[in-house]
Amino acid sequence: MESALEEIEFLALSENRVDALALLAEGRRTRSELAEATGASQATLGRILRDFEERSWIGRDGDAYVATATGRLVAAGMTELREILETELRLREVVDYLPTHAMDVDLRRLADATITQPTQMRPNAPLSRLLELLREGEEVRTFSHAFNEQTLTVVEDRTAAGEQRFEGVFSRRAIDALAGESALRDRLRSLVASDQAELRVRDEGVPIAVMIVDDVVCLLLRDDSGVLRAAIDTDDPAVRSWARDTYEDYWQAADPLEVDAFASES
Repeated sequence: MESALEEIEFLALSENRVDALALLAEGRRTRSELAEATGASQATLGRILRDFEERSWIGRDGDAYVATATGRLVAAGMTELREILETELRLREVVDYLPTHAMDVDLRRLADATITQPTQMRPNAPLSRLLELLREGEEVRTFSHAFNEQTLTVVEDRTAAGEQRFEGVFSRRAIDALAGESALRDRLRSLVASDQAELRVRDEGVPIAVMIVDDVVCLLLRDDSGVLRAAIDTDDPAVRSWARDTYEDYWQAADPLEVDAFASES
């Protein structure tokens, strides 16, 4: 009897096998239909079908073939494994920065996400991607341990112009860092005073940086030194649901930031 790993190897060594079994799991296919869909030669397809029949993964249906119950089971498993590995390959370079301890999200939901990393030509690419989203967004909600000058500037300008509604929960440290510089403190005061914005702070901090811009969720990934290593944005419904629920939890547990908090600063 073949081992499970040997059967996985049998399938994995041929993309045509994986594709053919997946097609037959979807429904009845003739040999010519399989050849057209997979691009496999008739000789190759003949060997694949014989191998599948020997394993009882498929059966004949007149002049066509169809997957058996166990064939459908194997096809589903291979499809899932393939999707997992494709996602892992996309996340491999940023996995060290993913705040998975604070993310109740199946990483497979990031399979189609846009991942923006710094390059030699564009070292600020992740921040540029976030600013691109913010310049177009009409409704922004965020929970974050950081709030930098560029982000503050875009948000303050857009809310002042009545083009954006902004709500955010920040760590106390992030707010104090901005309030420590006069120019940024003035922008922050203007944002807090706007009827288009509302900010709250958490003394306990926020272990993750997430912005929800309209229907897009943007995760900002930093290393242990606080350097922005990547931005991941997606409109996946499950990620969006997680982000909105988590935002509400932080919002309810935070204190309002009032204009009076900057009154004594000069």
